[in-house]
Amino acid sequence: MFVIFGFRTKVDRLGVVSRVCRNCGNHAAQVITRRSTKFSLFFVPLIPVRTRYGQQCTYCGAEYDLPKAEARGLAVG
Repeated sequence: MFVIFGFRTKVDRLGVVSRVCRNCGNHAAQVITRRSTKFSLFFVPLIPVRTRYGQQCTYCGAEYDLPKAEARGLAVG
């Protein structure tokens, strides 16, 4: 009998805000994302393991981690 298990990460786009990038210093659109990693058994995601929030600059492509409260407050449109 084979047991197939692993981890699956799903990326959700929460919104886009216009801010100054910490890396390049340009005022550009920042994409706010949520990455949810879940333990999966037989390709069925079962248990959430980790959830991370991030911000990515559309001008230079730099990506930063955000606290949950800040990401929820910024997620607009």
